[in-house]
Amino acid sequence: METQTIDAPVTTGLYIGGESRAATGGGTYELFNPARPDQLVGHAADATPADVDAAAKAAHAAFPAWAALSYAERAAYLDKIVEELVADEADVAARARLFCREHGKILKETLLEMSRLGDRFALSASYADRLAADEQIAGPPFDTIITRQPRGVAALIVPWNWPLSILGAKLPQALMAGNTVVVKPSHNSALAPTQTLEKIARLLPPGVVNIVTGSASQIGDPLVTHPLVRFVNFTGSVAVGRHVMKKAAENVTPVTLELGGNDAAIVCEDAELDPGAFMRMYMGAFMSSGQICMALKRLYVHRSRYDEVVAGLTATCEKMVVGDGLLEETNMGPVNNAKQLAVVTAMIEQARAAGAEVKELGQVPDQALYASGYFQRPTLVYDPDPKLDIVAEEQFGPALPILPFDTEDEAVDKANDSRFGLCSSVWTADRDRAVAIARRLEAGYTYLNAHGPGAQDSRGPFGGFKHSGIGRNLGYEGVVQFQGYHSISSQPGWLM
Repeated sequence: METQTIDAPVTTGLYIGGESRAATGGGTYELFNPARPDQLVGHAADATPADVDAAAKAAHAAFPAWAALSYAERAAYLDKIVEELVADEADVAARARLFCREHGKILKETLLEMSRLGDRFALSASYADRLAADEQIAGPPFDTIITRQPRGVAALIVPWNWPLSILGAKLPQALMAGNTVVVKPSHNSALAPTQTLEKIARLLPPGVVNIVTGSASQIGDPLVTHPLVRFVNFTGSVAVGRHVMKKAAENVTPVTLELGGNDAAIVCEDAELDPGAFMRMYMGAFMSSGQICMALKRLYVHRSRYDEVVAGLTATCEKMVVGDGLLEETNMGPVNNAKQLAVVTAMIEQARAAGAEVKELGQVPDQALYASGYFQRPTLVYDPDPKLDIVAEEQFGPALPILPFDTEDEAVDKANDSRFGLCSSVWTADRDRAVAIARRLEAGYTYLNAHGPGAQDSRGPFGGFKHSGIGRNLGYEGVVQFQGYHSISSQPGWLM
């Protein structure tokens, strides 16, 4: 089953100091469709350390004027961005289609990301009055004003899995806080994010938003260690996060790190399990082919409801259509890249070899396409050994282990038995019980009777404990993260 006409390849450049430009030396690299790996989607500029230096200097030059604006003035810029991001329907559709082709996720998810980006700009702008209100402490011993100021140039490093949505958890917050930025989109998903970023950058004073694309091995360290970069906000793997933290430490540059997750869900014996609940479980685990940091990755079910959950979730997965994300019938697209597909399939095969029952589910209308692309059907692994990678590690793909438990304490212990602590969920009909269990879970965010992006409240801070990272994105706290506190004191009775 083939798609319609193949779109012409696009080319994106860098954006530095208010101008679109090619990379130094004119280098580019190719991006291919993960559903059809022989199909060229486009070329992205392959930046050099010299380009990073130019971007950091442009951001630094633009910083004083941008920081001098009031919160209300910066909010007005953000509100204008919200309008312009969706003003041209044909442009939105073209960027969504491009995003689908370079990433693989289904078209409706690309449109969701684009709308969420605008929503997060609007939310950040809404904090203007709250941000402008200083805290005042009257003496004795002193009169003190506690205020905040922007840090300077912020480096924003965005992953490939949900680049626009995650951009919305960093960029509007950094701008609202008064910082200027250098954004590095992922090497694996750079075309539509760059086009979208350039639309945003052109609505701001030159140098406020700068964009560099290319290989992390080429420009990652020069960006993180640049002497003009005063803050780094990174989303990605634990391994790369450790490296970013080490390199940032060379200049004592503070960081926010949103890293991996191995999110546990606890389904209690009194959970309300209807088709809607099973669909929420499915979406929590398999949306975007499971390539979401806050996806449901370990499902613990009370033994009295285990068979019911297995049957319900199996039936839900079996209805899903796996294929090209541009096709209306498709519910699940491919994994983004061959490397990640290999990680997921290795976990599945390890579980199967260890004797666990493994079910690869869903419908595949185009077997030839499935065989040639980076596809993996939604896969459930029933009651595997907890030591297997499918349980102990983050799959970041369409595979989910389901494990029984007997007591609430056992469930909490199993959920917390992980080096990660990003998100979690509790499924029960009892509100008080839900909150009580949630308070015991070692996670930065807990969903109740749902899980993942569809249940995310962007007004709340988002981030994790343990190896899941440092600091928080989103919410009012996500803006303040991009600022430093500044105390101003005098003898009592003089300042206030």
